[in-house]
Amino acid sequence: MGRLKTVLEMIKFEHTIFALPFAYMGMVLAANGMPSLSHILWITIAMVGARSFAMSLNRYIDREIDARNPRTKDRAIPAKKLTARYVLGFSIISLAVFFVATYQLAPLARVVWPAIVLPFVIYSYTKRFTWLSHVILGMCLGLAPIGAWIAIKNGLSWPVVILGAAVTLWTAGFDIIYACQDIEVDRREKLFSIPAVFGIKRALLVTRTFHVLTVCLLFTVGVAFKLGAIYYMGVIITALLLTYENRLVKPNDLSKVNLAFFTVNGFISLQIFAFTGLDFAARYLLKGMG
Repeated sequence: MGRLKTVLEMIKFEHTIFALPFAYMGMVLAANGMPSLSHILWITIAMVGARSFAMSLNRYIDREIDARNPRTKDRAIPAKKLTARYVLGFSIISLAVFFVATYQLAPLARVVWPAIVLPFVIYSYTKRFTWLSHVILGMCLGLAPIGAWIAIKNGLSWPVVILGAAVTLWTAGFDIIYACQDIEVDRREKLFSIPAVFGIKRALLVTRTFHVLTVCLLFTVGVAFKLGAIYYMGVIITALLLTYENRLVKPNDLSKVNLAFFTVNGFISLQIFAFTGLDFAARYLLKGMG
């Protein structure tokens, strides 16, 4: 149980709250309502497997950098709570879980799964040569609704790609905020992050730009899927939460980064999924009454 707790801490299991609701949102949109229990089960397993693979592989690849960073030196491998071999083995098992889950879903999912996994593999390396690493991380989460759509529809549609783009920019934006904490370490280690390359003030401006575009794309998703007023209420709440998030962090005050990163973004993902589901529920209720 102690090792399980360490593994869950290593992969930041609680951060699943960022991507999983968007995968479920993709499911609801693909099913035009309530997905089957089979789809819910296997997409959930695929998400957990994919995310566990991505996080554990990242910890393995970055183990030496983490050991030299005061903020991350207590992570599982640098602190010798888990061996590097154990973490690599866990990532391989997680990938196998994801692979098995994809084979329970639509045939196209069995073909495109490498394209889903590839950004997870290259993300940790991109930090070594490009400040676009934040966008690559965003793509990893942005693939959640797209993958869920493919798993049900056995095809792709541009409206769900727009949703994936919204998630990508939202994630890239809050990852930039989080990276502000490591600006000195990134510069010393010659790692590329937007704060390290352009400074915190400009980095936070990029975050605001990404989040404005996120809201615009979410409105576009509503138009493309012909969603109703309840969904747009969720988008408005998202805009308010993103405004609050961006006001929490200032170039000369990073004390509220964790509040901006985890708490606010957790609410964003949960509520936009909830309002999407409620929009479909209201639609079917009104249809039944009619």
